Amino acid sequence: MNVKVGPTHRQRQTAATRSQIAAAARQLFAERGYVATTIAAISERADIPVQTVYSALGSKANILQEVTRLAIEPLAVTKTWVQAAAGTPEEGLRISAGLQRHQYEQMYDVVTTHLEGARVDADIARITAGILTNRERGVGAYLESIAAHLRPRMDAARALDIYLTLVLPEVYRSLVLERGWTPTQYETWLGNQLVHQLLR
Repeated sequence: MNVKVGPTHRQRQTAATRSQIAAAARQLFAERGYVATTIAAISERADIPVQTVYSALGSKANILQEVTRLAIEPLAVTKTWVQAAAGTPEEGLRISAGLQRHQYEQMYDVVTTHLEGARVDADIARITAGILTNRERGVGAYLESIAAHLRPRMDAARALDIYLTLVLPEVYRSLVLERGWTPTQYETWLGNQLVHQLLR
């Protein structure tokens, strides 16, 4: 009989420390920006010694990576794309609009931190490029699966170009953060645009 063994007390402590560091760092990145936030400031905000911060996560780039992992985890991105694939193309695109809304609603600050960090930190640039590549691959695979339903003379590659443009963070910032749209209004608009621009 197989007995499932949970994490040890030490492993739980390590995970809690990493989470505490990430929470403090996320606050500071949002308040001060990636560049202006120091490991010392993260240590002070988290109330964890600097040496422990380094031993737990190693660098500011690694801390941002942990912030991102913890922010993405509750979104269940893979599960959402499975649901999208199970519906009609219109339902799938509206589900993807909902996913994009929730991503920005819950972690827009993390997205902008990545964009800032990528301009000054080669590690962040590499990590950010990897995230964007994985997203593009996932969306591209979905659009390939509904290629027969796309507008005439539109292939999956062109559909991907349009999709990625519509979901740019600058669009969310303009409509929701600057123009006062609600996240629900953004989701509805995005879903309508995806359906209108991409499907027959």
